[in-house]
Amino acid sequence: MRHFGLGLATLLVTTAIAAPVAAQTPEQIARQALAEAPVWDGHNDVPWQLRTRMHNEIHDFDFNDSTKAPSAEGEDGAMHTDLPRLAKGKVGAQFWSVYVSANLPDAQPVQATIEQIDAIKRLVARYPDQLQMAYSTGDVMAARKAGKIASLIGMEGGYSINGSLGVLRQMYALGARYMTLTHSKTIQWADSATDDPQHDGLTDFGRDVVREMNRIGMIVDLSHVSEATMLDALDVSKAPVMFSHSGARAVNGHARNVPDSVLARLKQNGGIVMTVGYPVFLSEKLRQWGADKSAEEARLKSLWLGQPQQVEAGMQVWRDAHPQPVASASDWADHVDHVRKIAGIDHIGVGGDYDGIDSGPAGMEDVAGYPVLFTELARRGYSKADLEKIASGNITRVFKAVEAYSSAHRNDPPIENPTQF
Repeated sequence: MRHFGLGLATLLVTTAIAAPVAAQTPEQIARQALAEAPVWDGHNDVPWQLRTRMHNEIHDFDFNDSTKAPSAEGEDGAMHTDLPRLAKGKVGAQFWSVYVSANLPDAQPVQATIEQIDAIKRLVARYPDQLQMAYSTGDVMAARKAGKIASLIGMEGGYSINGSLGVLRQMYALGARYMTLTHSKTIQWADSATDDPQHDGLTDFGRDVVREMNRIGMIVDLSHVSEATMLDALDVSKAPVMFSHSGARAVNGHARNVPDSVLARLKQNGGIVMTVGYPVFLSEKLRQWGADKSAEEARLKSLWLGQPQQVEAGMQVWRDAHPQPVASASDWADHVDHVRKIAGIDHIGVGGDYDGIDSGPAGMEDVAGYPVLFTELARRGYSKADLEKIASGNITRVFKAVEAYSSAHRNDPPIENPTQF
C-alpha cells in the first residue's frame, strides 16, 4: 500500500505538470496590462470644449456626463470625455491640451492660454475625488496611488508665448509641462507641417526656445511641426522630445504624421510618439477619399458657377458612388507597429486627441475605447510588458529624463531675449 501511495502521488504530480496552462486571451492580457499601467494620454482637448461651448463658465458643467454639454458653433454633439468614460477607458493620467487659435493677433494667445490653464485647474478642483493636478512624475505616481486621474497641462502652439522666453518660463510656473512648437500655422520662429515653410525649420530664436525648455524641464512637443523643424529640434534638444498626438507617415502620408527620417532618430534622443486617434491621420484610404472628394467638389464648382444646388446634387451622386471609408482600431495598431519597427517598443505611447476631433475610429469613438486598441495589440502578439510600456511606462521614462536634465542644469542662467516693446 505504501508503494502504491507513492506511485499515485507521483502520477498526480506528473499529470499536473504536464497539463496545459490555459492561454490568456488578448482581452485578458490587455485588461491586466491596463490594471498595472493605466493609460497616460498625451493629448485631450476638453479645455477647448469648455471655452467654445461655455466660454469657460463651468459652474453648471457636469463632468460626470458631458454628453449633455451645450453645443457651440463648430462643436456640435456630445463631448468625447467625462469621468465615467475615462474610468472605462482605463485612463490614469491625462495631458489636458490648452489650445488657442493661431489666428489670434499679437498677445491675445497669451491671455487665452492662461485662461485655458485656469479653466482646467478649476475643473480639477471641482472633482477632487477623481482628479488631481500633477506637475511632475512624482505627482503622477501619487495621484495614481490615491486612485485619481493625474491631470497635467500641455500648451499647443508656440505662438502662446508671443516670442518671449520670459512668457515661456511663466507658463511653466503656471503648470505647463509641454509645449507644441507650432500648430497649424508657421510662426516667426518655427515652420508648421501644414503651412508654407519660411525658415527651413527653426530660427536661432526657435533653437533657444528648445534649449530653454530643456533647462526648465518642459517637454518639447513636435506634433504639428514640419519635418525640418523636427530634425532641427532633435539636433538641439538634450532631453527626450515627444509627439503628443501624431501617427506614422509611412502608414498614412498626412503631413501631420512622423516621417521615418525622424522615427529613426528617436531611439538616440530617447523620445516618444504618442500615437493619435484621428481617423484622417490613421487610415490612408480615408485620407485618399477626402482628397478625391475635395477634387470632385472643386470640379463641380468650376462646372456650375453660381449654382450651388447643382454642385450639391453632383456631390450627392459622388458620395453615393464612393462610400466613406471607416478607420478602426486595426488602423491605429498599424501605426504602433510601424513606430515599433523603426524606433522600437520603448518609444510608443498614445495621444488620442479626443475632443479635438470629430470622432475616434470605429469602436473607439471616445476615451472609453482605449481597451479596444490594447486588445488589438495583444492580438498581434504584444506582451503584457509591451502594453504597459505603451500605456504609460514610456511617457513616464521620457518625463523623468526631462526632469533629470533640468535638475542637472538648474544652476544654468536663463536664456534671455530682448523685449519687443
